[in-house]
Amino acid sequence: MSAQPVKVTFHGHATVSIESDGHNILIDPFFTGNPMAKIEPSEVDADFILVSHGHGDHVGDAVAIAKRTGALVISNFEIVNWLANHGVEKTHPLHIGGGNTFPFGYCKMTIAHHGSSLPDGSYGGNPGGFLLKLNNGKTIYFAGDTALTYDMKFLAEENVDLAILPVGDNFTMGPDDAIKAAQLIKPVTVLPIHYNTWPYIEIDIQALQQRMIKEAEVGVIVLEPEETYLVP
Repeated sequence: MSAQPVKVTFHGHATVSIESDGHNILIDPFFTGNPMAKIEPSEVDADFILVSHGHGDHVGDAVAIAKRTGALVISNFEIVNWLANHGVEKTHPLHIGGGNTFPFGYCKMTIAHHGSSLPDGSYGGNPGGFLLKLNNGKTIYFAGDTALTYDMKFLAEENVDLAILPVGDNFTMGPDDAIKAAQLIKPVTVLPIHYNTWPYIEIDIQALQQRMIKEAEVGVIVLEPEETYLVP
């Protein structure tokens, strides 16, 4: 296994990059129109792009970035077909509960309770999250946009190093349910996402951080856009 640390960069809203074992994994690449974004999509590198569901603030710039970088896009069957119809040449379909081994490690698509229509109104299949078992032994769970689900309890068996959870309420879990999710998953650390982008999802992130540390007994890392975290 590689001794190199896993580097996670928060790009604002629900967009993150994971650098692991020489591979750059970009998740839900939403830069254009993202009021939290500090960089342009043309500045982003990616070897792999993961798309959790079809909403515009998650599919975002996937087509443009994939075309420019040649990244392999991983998503559900309906979304990868839609992307292929928009000129993306390299795709891999997954579906809920299924996984596959990629050069960076194993990626399994997990349950998420949300919607998934695509920007043009096309059917986007079931929304999901991703459980990543990286080559260097670290495990990262990206929940996607979701409500609290009791299925998250099974993730406690996966020894999750970092859980990336939506916390902004209104469209996803809010603070109370995100704390319950952390209690079920039992990760080492939580990275909150999907908050304070628009008035609908404004919360007191420092208050949530303090509560989650105390009530779920996990570490909580709050990042500003373009800040990074090394998974210990």
